Amino acid sequence: MYIAEIKIENFRLFGSGEHAFRLPLNPGLTALVGENDAGKTAIIDALRLVLGTRDHDILRVDLVDFHQSAPGVERADEIVIRLTFRGLTVADRAAFAEFLTYETVGGKVETALIVTWVAKRNAKEGSSRRVLPPEWRTGAKGDGPTLDLGARSLLTATYLRPLRDAERAMRAGRGSRLSQILQHTAEIRNTGVGFDRNALAPVEPKNLSVLGLGDYATYLFGENEGIKQTRKRLNEEYLAPLSFADDLLLARIGVAEAQEDNLRLRQVLEKLELVLSASTDEDCAHSRGLGSNNLLFMACELLLLAAESDGFPLLLIEEPEAHLHPQRQLRLMSFLLAQASKPRADGQKIQIIVTTHSPNLASDLQLDNLALIEGGRAFPLCRGKTQLSVSDYRFLERFLDVTKANLFFARAVMIVEGDAETILMPVVAKLLGRDFHEFGVSLVNVGGVGLGRYARIFLRQDPETDGEIGIPVACVTDMDVMPDVAPWIVGKLEPGDQVPARPPSRRQWRIKADFPGGQLAQRRAERRARASGQRVETFVSDEWTLEYDLAFFGLGKQIYRAATLALKDDALAAGSAVEAEVLAGADAAYQALVDTGLDPEMLASHVYALFEAEGASKAIAAQYLADLLEKEVEAGTITALRQLLPPYIVAAIAHVTAPFPVPEPNGAAVPAQATA
Repeated sequence: MYIAEIKIENFRLFGSGEHAFRLPLNPGLTALVGENDAGKTAIIDALRLVLGTRDHDILRVDLVDFHQSAPGVERADEIVIRLTFRGLTVADRAAFAEFLTYETVGGKVETALIVTWVAKRNAKEGSSRRVLPPEWRTGAKGDGPTLDLGARSLLTATYLRPLRDAERAMRAGRGSRLSQILQHTAEIRNTGVGFDRNALAPVEPKNLSVLGLGDYATYLFGENEGIKQTRKRLNEEYLAPLSFADDLLLARIGVAEAQEDNLRLRQVLEKLELVLSASTDEDCAHSRGLGSNNLLFMACELLLLAAESDGFPLLLIEEPEAHLHPQRQLRLMSFLLAQASKPRADGQKIQIIVTTHSPNLASDLQLDNLALIEGGRAFPLCRGKTQLSVSDYRFLERFLDVTKANLFFARAVMIVEGDAETILMPVVAKLLGRDFHEFGVSLVNVGGVGLGRYARIFLRQDPETDGEIGIPVACVTDMDVMPDVAPWIVGKLEPGDQVPARPPSRRQWRIKADFPGGQLAQRRAERRARASGQRVETFVSDEWTLEYDLAFFGLGKQIYRAATLALKDDALAAGSAVEAEVLAGADAAYQALVDTGLDPEMLASHVYALFEAEGASKAIAAQYLADLLEKEVEAGTITALRQLLPPYIVAAIAHVTAPFPVPEPNGAAVPAQATA
């Protein structure tokens, strides 16, 4: 049995009607990802309210838990949480027989358990109780029999809270969590024999059960000579003078014990503690940190879940990455996945629901195991829910690494294809007053491969039903069509060569002449359509590439300087070149180009030739350009940076941050020499 759907109405940030929260779930492991305050903890708390937890921690409903749609508006009158359980075994159907719902799915009758938990505000004047006791109803419409306490006890979940004190939970003491776990394991309860103090044969301690060992220890304490003598002295010298002839005061010294086996076993187990060791040698135990103790705690909880032969196998973990370094996080997630796929004693598999803020954990899971929580809504990323194709899922399983998985936790996402964009975009945005950190923008570099695949993660297959993910996504890509004058300037052709026809030639580069009429506009539209729609927008370079467009629209001199510095980077690092001298030479060379009266396309092509023909590193040049722009803006030599940028860059930044207060530039070509 597993939870197939969660529906929450009027609980905290979740509204009602079309604003109610719905999350379909599959068996196995589901990770809830998303930024802070998206509703992940509210989902876990809703499950705790309905199911209860095995540590008997009580979560109470307060007035602030009732949804308030807007400040000053009256809070909702009732909270409704509905859980639908499917995959019931024969034992499940027997245990919940009177509470079951029978549904016809595809012409076949299926059995489900639907539990509707309802809590209402107390409208009675003068009452100190602000919330009425909740009800657990069953049936498809919540009009079936009330789920009694006995049935509810079969649905309790194991819950691991965030920032848990695992060391304390594993420590000996009254009511310790370790004693609760061990008490229910089959190995503790069923291994060994009890202690019989009247038996004639000598006792062999290793054959005794844990309870038998406790009883034997109690017997040995009672037979200890020191205890006997102390008891005798206490009775004869101190209590006898205080007694009456018909009312003797007699002391007994022994181990406190209960009469029932379960209580005596618990008392024994409460004396135990669990510590980690680096060796099988029991004398080698030593202190471990919070992270290792958390792993130990989770292992114990899973030991209990896997060993049980009844009850609902559900594990809720908030922030399993707490106190764990990245490699441990990956080991943990692999372990949890394995546990979720392994049948336990009764044939059922453990369902695990985790909340996480860790890109490490998110990157180690398949998209089928992820649900993005955003704006109080759930967006499962499994097949059929997104516009990702089968090949997209296979691709992302291989290449969605930790550096890219941060997109699941962002307020906005910008996807770029190279290191230069990764370096420049945050700097340019900050200089424009649109700091990515301030707006919560994650920058994802896909390295020129699969830009559309990453973007389609955010495109819903059925937005009319599921809604749109409210995270703006900007995909920034090159047009990759050079001006007709460029091949000879950037070294694609030698002077006097003709542009070879395609086919029969196999040239990969394109020029504008290859796209007569409206074909160039059609190519741009096709590139945009690969990943555009809903809140996702693709921004294609206005002319050719990022560096070319920057030079073409107004930053020709700065690009020329940055590329020249990149060419001299090794010499600058070694101290054999001086930056001021390199910049002076770059300025003179660029001014010479300007003085020849080149048109914008030819001038920008000569600037770009430093990358294409001379081999300047785009990434290194981007680092130098970022530094140059920051210094020039700070010094006031660039006072209208936005007017000097390619329009597609400005539009992409605005998409993931906020619109600019004045109309965007019309995109008309600005001669590079005009802003030199």
